[in-house]
Amino acid sequence: MSDHEYGGNDDLSLPKATVQKIVSEILPASSGVSFSKEARDLLIECCVEFITLVSSEANEISEKEAKKTIACDHITKALETLGFSDYIPAVLEAAAQHKETQKVREKRGNKFEESGMTLEELEELQRQQFEAARERHA
Repeated sequence: MSDHEYGGNDDLSLPKATVQKIVSEILPASSGVSFSKEARDLLIECCVEFITLVSSEANEISEKEAKKTIACDHITKALETLGFSDYIPAVLEAAAQHKETQKVREKRGNKFEESGMTLEELEELQRQQFEAARERHA
């Protein structure tokens, strides 16, 4: 699959440090196996290509269903269509974990509302803290 099939962009990539961290967790230093920068860069290119392939297929599926938003169901159908059915359980588990994380974030609420202070009181507190910081670093 070429980049041109998907309207590719050479700027598409993944953060090298994040990929390196993932690889390091899989291949700890104690294993004696190292991962070259060239191998990491190739892995990143493969990941971007995989994401492009799956998202393109999911987009086609969502368009056939006259949907304007790609949903998790479209991703799983795309994986199945492309022959990656083995990944579906992991994708569904990741989606469920993400949903739980979002619920926790929503429950945390708004710090402003929970502070019990008026906007004016918060602004004054902020002004005082900035002044104290200026004095410490002067």
